[in-house]
Amino acid sequence: MGRATVPDIKGKGFSELDKETKANKVPDTNKIRNTTSSDNRGKKSRRRQRKMMALPASAVVHPVQRLFNACKDVFAFARTGFVPSPDEIELLSALLDEIRPGDVGLTPRMPFFSPQVTRRAPTIAYLHIHECERFSIGIFCLPPSGVLPLHNHPGMTVFSKLLFGTMHIKSYDWVVPTTSAVVDPSQTQHSEVRLAKVKVDSDLTAPCKTSILYPADGGNMHCFTAVTACAVLDVLGPPYSDPEGRHCTYYYDYHFTRFPAYEQVSIPEEEKAKVAWLQERDKPEDLVVVGAPYTGPEIMES
Repeated sequence: MGRATVPDIKGKGFSELDKETKANKVPDTNKIRNTTSSDNRGKKSRRRQRKMMALPASAVVHPVQRLFNACKDVFAFARTGFVPSPDEIELLSALLDEIRPGDVGLTPRMPFFSPQVTRRAPTIAYLHIHECERFSIGIFCLPPSGVLPLHNHPGMTVFSKLLFGTMHIKSYDWVVPTTSAVVDPSQTQHSEVRLAKVKVDSDLTAPCKTSILYPADGGNMHCFTAVTACAVLDVLGPPYSDPEGRHCTYYYDYHFTRFPAYEQVSIPEEEKAKVAWLQERDKPEDLVVVGAPYTGPEIMES
């Protein structure tokens, strides 16, 4: 398939859902004897078992369905700048923390995780699970050395769960206030550059906790680099939308002393290694993101 930007690839009809469901497994029960109370407990236990045996397979709610159901509630009224409540953030994080590669039909042996011998940057696969006006759910699959270049998430809250592998994450937030933190284009020969502070610059290895970024902090602008083959389950609320001003922007990052304007910025010496200039750029020509079929359990949207 052809090239696409990070947001472009989302929301397209790439889903080929596996409709397999797992039936409930009923545990064996020993006969209850002796006292009347024991007999009553035994009868109640057997009644519960009969009810479980009568439940349809569809009554088993798989982890991705639970995530979807929670997202419907949490992002029901999401708009640009929306931030869930602390309880809602804890709920979504806990649900994502529970999800394993097998829950979404993934294994590291799948073709799009194989090392690629190419002059271009490795191709990244995107598995579309769901997208609506309020939120999106999808998985980025990166082969070794795959890179999602530095980009932003304007007015969005994003949950990222590393399903497997090791990934280097570098993220930034804007320095606020912006006074003396912006360089005029005449000094750069290109577009305006703006000062940002490093939020994260480290490797992350699964299993690990879900990462969260917010509209104004938490590392809203980030870059993912696959140290090994890895997969990232993303929840965006609300998703990218050009008409609503949530456009994906890519950036170059430059060392703090790159431009003369750094002399006008008051930054403690020990903090200078933690700031950088970010400059908007066009979508990288070597970024190729293709759609791949999602083979995990089907989501029931009704």
